[in-house]
Amino acid sequence: MIAGGGPTGLMLAAELALAGVDVAIVERRPNQDVPGRRAGGLHSRTLEILDQRGIADRFISEGQKYPSLRFHATTLDLTGFPTRHNYLLALPQKHFERIIAGWVAELPVRIYREREVTGFVQDDAGVSVAMSDGLSLRAAYLVGCDGGRSLIRKTAGIEFPGWDPTTTWLIAEVEMAEKPNFGIHHSDAGMYAIGPADDGLVGVVVTERPVGRVNEPTLRDLSQALVAVCGTDFGVHSPIFVSWFTDMTRQAATYRQGRVLLAGDAAHIHPPQGGQGLNIGVHDAVNLGWKLAQVVKGTSPESLLDTYHAERHPVAARVLRNTMAQVALLRRDDRTQALGEIVTELLNAEESRRRLAGAMSGLEIRYDLGEGHPLLGRRMPDLDLVTSNGPVRVYSLLHAARPVLINFGEDATYDGPWELPVIGRVPAPGAVRVRPDGYVAWVGESAAATGAIGVPA
Repeated sequence: MIAGGGPTGLMLAAELALAGVDVAIVERRPNQDVPGRRAGGLHSRTLEILDQRGIADRFISEGQKYPSLRFHATTLDLTGFPTRHNYLLALPQKHFERIIAGWVAELPVRIYREREVTGFVQDDAGVSVAMSDGLSLRAAYLVGCDGGRSLIRKTAGIEFPGWDPTTTWLIAEVEMAEKPNFGIHHSDAGMYAIGPADDGLVGVVVTERPVGRVNEPTLRDLSQALVAVCGTDFGVHSPIFVSWFTDMTRQAATYRQGRVLLAGDAAHIHPPQGGQGLNIGVHDAVNLGWKLAQVVKGTSPESLLDTYHAERHPVAARVLRNTMAQVALLRRDDRTQALGEIVTELLNAEESRRRLAGAMSGLEIRYDLGEGHPLLGRRMPDLDLVTSNGPVRVYSLLHAARPVLINFGEDATYDGPWELPVIGRVPAPGAVRVRPDGYVAWVGESAAATGAIGVPA
């Protein structure tokens, strides 16, 4: 059972359903509508993950491609990375959820809508889950994908250490009587960003003082914040929504407590700089999905679930650090501006920009699977293979979310360069075993005696 049907919960449900596991989502919303404006972009590795399941085109057809990312004042070019998706895809979360929910609807996934998990009790055999409508269900495992205020995390007694907020921003979509100057702007009083939104509306993000808001803001609050930061409110009126967020940064001490696991915002929250939150939640889901499926089906021991925390906790910790750094560099005092100038100078070096772009895009991720070939623990490139049955892309072999063994020889050939983002050229392997999440679990000289292309590993 999955508590929460946002991007992480939907992706996890799909992974489990593809693996043949009986899965259900409990979601408080009556449909997939997303209130307000949340995440707005899909990074390269997320697009590769969607490509691994054969659904990337559904998202790409509705988004807008941008060839670079931003860190502070530096542009991080993605176009040189060896991937089919060397760009950021601008796509609001409301569209992402609608599209992925459409895919999930094609799979055997039950969704209990307009309900919430109110409590649970776990034992050695499973988890008894109580819901807000009085219904009680039994599951082998419960995964909390229920956001930063996760009831699942709190009920499981999992600590959520981190840093309290230092800054509050208001975010809104409104109409304006005056034409604003689009872009990101700074003043001694804070930052504001204004840009076009859907249906002729204007999107606004503005720093609010003081920090510590507890209630939802109003149009008047937005007007006051704009006047304080930029001297005018541009005649804001007719809001579609007005909301808020902070730079609070926290991470669950453990992603697993017995038969209860956490993913997405329930496991980590951080500022939105760099647009990484939705993306790493999707990555959590594909990492956990195949492991949970193998344990539920008895293919692997329960200890496999411990590798979920071991692999994903460090990745989120790095995201927390780079978002905290970006928030710190927004400050306008003389010392922070001096620091920002030095950071910008350091990022003028190609290697520095490439490494940071690799980290923010998710292409740099390497899971610690021991020493060996540079491919080990990294995402498998989407190569164009030649087989006895004709040409085939590597990612097409992963559509069913099953592991695959590829033997480069008689069964499949690839004559092009082997190149990985950030690290560059690597030696060609004789064979690879690719996990369902697309990461290389084993590299060999040859697999001729043990398998062939497309054989589940």
